Amino acid sequence: MAPQDRISRLAQQIGDRLQNASQAPEDIQKGVQQVVRGAFDRLELVSREDFDILMDVLQRTRSRVEALERQVANLEAAVDASAPTTSTPLEAEAPPVPEQHAPESDAEDEKNKPA
Repeated sequence: MAPQDRISRLAQQIGDRLQNASQAPEDIQKGVQQVVRGAFDRLELVSREDFDILMDVLQRTRSRVEALERQVANLEAAVDASAPTTSTPLEAEAPPVPEQHAPESDAEDEKNKPA
């Protein structure tokens, strides 16, 4: 239902209550309050106190999210700074060079040579 329709229906209900002007002013006031309260309930309005509480919660949450974003950025920077920049992971994991042994026959020949 459009807000204008709700307002016109509210005005009509208040007008109906005021037609019985022979009632005591307290009864008229109570009737109008009931109509207005019912209209506000249907509009799903939030009280100012609830709104202020939710705004405080939102501000604290926003501050915490911003702090966590800064912390993540700092951690990412630290990880980037500690990563090796001159070699790729494949170069760092090069296979070992096999050891070359001198032939044993040459060593034995030196021992067995006549002096």
